[in-house]
Amino acid sequence: MSNHNKMSIYMEKIQHKNIKVNGINMHVAEIGEGPVVLFVHGFPELWYTRRHQMLYISSKGYRAITPDLRGFGDSEAPPSSTSYMAFHVVGDLVCLLDSLGLDKVFLVGHDWGAIISWYLCLFRPDRIKALVNMSVVYKPRNPSVKPVDLTRHTFGDDFYICRFQVIYICRLQEIGWEAEFAKVDIKKLLASSYFQRDPTPPMLPKHFANVFQHAPPYTIPSWFTQQDLDYFASKYHATGFAGPLNYYRCFDLNWELCATWTGSKIMVPVKFIVGELDLVYSFPGTKEYIHGGGFKELVPGLENIVVMEGAAHFINQEKPQEINNHIYDFITKF
Repeated sequence: MSNHNKMSIYMEKIQHKNIKVNGINMHVAEIGEGPVVLFVHGFPELWYTRRHQMLYISSKGYRAITPDLRGFGDSEAPPSSTSYMAFHVVGDLVCLLDSLGLDKVFLVGHDWGAIISWYLCLFRPDRIKALVNMSVVYKPRNPSVKPVDLTRHTFGDDFYICRFQVIYICRLQEIGWEAEFAKVDIKKLLASSYFQRDPTPPMLPKHFANVFQHAPPYTIPSWFTQQDLDYFASKYHATGFAGPLNYYRCFDLNWELCATWTGSKIMVPVKFIVGELDLVYSFPGTKEYIHGGGFKELVPGLENIVVMEGAAHFINQEKPQEINNHIYDFITKF
């Protein structure tokens, strides 16, 4: 039996349910019994991005729980762009734990899931036993400049975060960069993100869709399958990208409302993992911050920093067994 077929059989053991949390319906995938590990996905991903970790962790005597965050996949997507602030998303996760009768959990985040995981540990450290976070570091709130203004000053208007801010009202609906994404074949669009290994800052030209008219066909790497791409594409084809892009549109709102936490530190045990070729790792000043002591100063419980050689941004899918081992080795300490 091929590894692909074995994976399909194991995936069938994952249970799915919809739970009402914080005023929305949330799709939740889970498998296993024992201490709980809560996985938080990023963009453009879904609960499915944690399939390898869920199966492995559950085989080691843990209960793996992975929701589709609000606006993603089979979870509800509120229409307003301001309904995706950190307080909303962290609130969803806390309500999810409450609805399942869970007090404290291990937490694993990546990409936007890493950002939300930092916020969860900042707001409710009493609910977290330990955190394994990937790709995005915890950085101090700069009280003198809004994050999007700083990003635009550093990278320019074509930088992806800046492009995602653009929004206008059409027939009483908020519309933005998701309309440009809608012009592109969904599988080509996702492949261009998942399989990207160029660590330079991603720029999106104004007429982004034109880039794909003469783009070479994508090649699926050994760590991904056509079935994986089909699954992600089917969900994003159904939902579009408005919900996920609204997370980026709340950067400044999060900054404004988190003034109370200026200077606050993350006070839970942490392991941080990043790919050597991760574009976020290559942002100006990030390596110096991570390895120069600034990161440790704001995250006193930072016990391990792992830079995975030759790995890019989506390390949990590209290097699943290594990530599985890193997670398991860390959480078994507690």
